Amino acid sequence: MSRTVFWALVLVAVPVATLPLSGQERGRGRGGAVTLPDGPGREIVQAKCESCHGLNLIANSGYSREEWVSLFTTMVALPQNEVGAVAEYLAKNFPEKPRPPAVVIAGPAQVKINEWIVPSLGSRPHDPLATPDGAIWWTGQFASVIGRLDPKTGAMKEYKTKTPASGPHGLTADREGNIWFTGNFKGYVGKLNPKTGEVVEYPTTDPAARDPHTPIFDQKGTLWFTLQGANMVARLNPKTGEMKLAPSPTPRSNPYGMVVSSRGVPFFCEFGANKIASIDPETMAIKEYDLPDAEARPRRIGITSDDAIWYSDYARGYLGRLDPKTGNVKEWPSPGGPKSLPYGIASIHDVIWYSESGVKPNTVVRFDPKTEKFQTWIIPSGGGVVRNVSVTRDGNLALACSGVNRVALVEIKDGQGTR
Repeated sequence: MSRTVFWALVLVAVPVATLPLSGQERGRGRGGAVTLPDGPGREIVQAKCESCHGLNLIANSGYSREEWVSLFTTMVALPQNEVGAVAEYLAKNFPEKPRPPAVVIAGPAQVKINEWIVPSLGSRPHDPLATPDGAIWWTGQFASVIGRLDPKTGAMKEYKTKTPASGPHGLTADREGNIWFTGNFKGYVGKLNPKTGEVVEYPTTDPAARDPHTPIFDQKGTLWFTLQGANMVARLNPKTGEMKLAPSPTPRSNPYGMVVSSRGVPFFCEFGANKIASIDPETMAIKEYDLPDAEARPRRIGITSDDAIWYSDYARGYLGRLDPKTGNVKEWPSPGGPKSLPYGIASIHDVIWYSESGVKPNTVVRFDPKTEKFQTWIIPSGGGVVRNVSVTRDGNLALACSGVNRVALVEIKDGQGTR
């Protein structure tokens, strides 16, 4: 039985029109007041779960008894005599809900998926980052830590954020090896020096600039990042600390995933609209590209060597390609179907890799643009919603498996014996 996670079913249960929430709202699960049903185990659930997130997350979820155990034991350390009571209570009152089954498609590539449980319970790893030294970093959003894994030895180390409950979200690294992250819950960008553990914070310059999301460096060393809830994109000069903000032209378009082209132009997807956008690195003027289907909701994007933008359409279950030069768009249905919730995505040697977060268990998907064929693999732990991915120096794929409290490495060998 796969080990699944709150978020996959919570997001399935929410209408598409309401999906783009601010990071803090998503993180804390705020919504209407929820009263848990009476019964043995209720008091434990109320006390242990509500301290970290809203009870509506539980009310909107549903798992088997085994899956509930797999889930909550990655969040809290309960005495053994309480585990059974909590499992029985949750399975009785919030039973398993149907989800699309994973679709496995054979193909030419071979992969090996290794997973590691992160040290902090309830950490909810959000984004991974593969660095040139071979390490895999992750943001432990609910534990407010930045973690580092050595995949060769399995050794892990976590660094606490300077500001508690910062909700670290996105990750990137500069040329000096500093790790930069977005403090999603506290409205700042942070720089971690791995050698000293020192964290420098760069608060956003506008009180309305909340929910910093995905950071990325351009070729000149300028840091760009999206602010989903604020409906903005920002530019930070790391040398001076100067920060400039630009509002997205479309209201409530929720700027989300981000990449930089070979010419140094940042592109981002608008998760609250059917649009991809670019931002001029000098003037910060934003140009939007409409996707043909009004219901499209691109959540993450990747980029190939021809500067084409590839997007995971979370709402419709599609993989898409936008050519910014012409505005032409082409789409392919994801193997898991319209409710497969494609999410984290990247390009490796111009082959597209992404994860389906809505199927059970979650999958890793490979798409070859030359043949237009898919290949898929099941994530051993179930995945627990892979929100983002990162490409390693040797052409493998790092994952953050949020709800199962793991980071993973997908080692890839294609049909020609190369990575």
